[in-house]
Amino acid sequence: MSDQNTTVTKQETLAVLRNPGELYVIISGATKQPFVCCDGETYDDEVFLYYREEDAKEKTKRLAEEKYATAVAKMENKQLLSFYTSLYTMGVNCLAVNHGTDTQISIQLSDLVARKIPDKLPNGQKLVENPALQLTAAYFMQDLRRQASPQPTEELKELQEELLAHYKKGTFLMVVQEDGQIPMLKQKDGTVYQPVFTDMLEVQRFARGQKIKTAVVTAAQIPGLLAKQAKGVVINPFGVTVQLKIEKQIPQKADT
Repeated sequence: MSDQNTTVTKQETLAVLRNPGELYVIISGATKQPFVCCDGETYDDEVFLYYREEDAKEKTKRLAEEKYATAVAKMENKQLLSFYTSLYTMGVNCLAVNHGTDTQISIQLSDLVARKIPDKLPNGQKLVENPALQLTAAYFMQDLRRQASPQPTEELKELQEELLAHYKKGTFLMVVQEDGQIPMLKQKDGTVYQPVFTDMLEVQRFARGQKIKTAVVTAAQIPGLLAKQAKGVVINPFGVTVQLKIEKQIPQKADT
């Protein structure tokens, strides 16, 4: 009887998530993306969704007690498909619906949105995504921003090492503006970083409708492609915003 009730509740939840009327998501102040959490029992990487705004705000209060800065964002029905699909690029696999209420339930993302990736893309294009890097970066930045002390914790050190390992194995997108200029991001101290992106969704957030060209590059190629004034790269400047200092490689002249 219990299994039957669970199945019904799951099917009802799936139906509501596809056409909720109102749906609220918890957003991380550290990453400007949905707040991610690893379930302590299932180890699912999940985001928090609520049908009622007051329940969502209550969740942000509980997260604030744990020193996480979060906010509530309302999702429109027309945004839902792109939102659910974007969770795949973030490395998220689960939706924690109404968490902390008497109607809470966990839904696997794959049960809600079946994502089909074509075997071949047109014109020799390559699908660039780094979900493991995105997820690790989200956990790293969320934890970093809640630290009162500048001294890194052991957990932060482990996340940083994992992040760097994913970066070194990654393939990314670099952009050039329509006028041929390479965009740069200036920091408060005057140093500049060159943006790189984990996927096309992050490129689109950065471009905001402007015409740009993209190039697919590996992490190993990036030092040789950095602009002269760049001190390193910033990964997804409109998302996780992770800065990595990278020394530019200057091509050596061949002996004559």
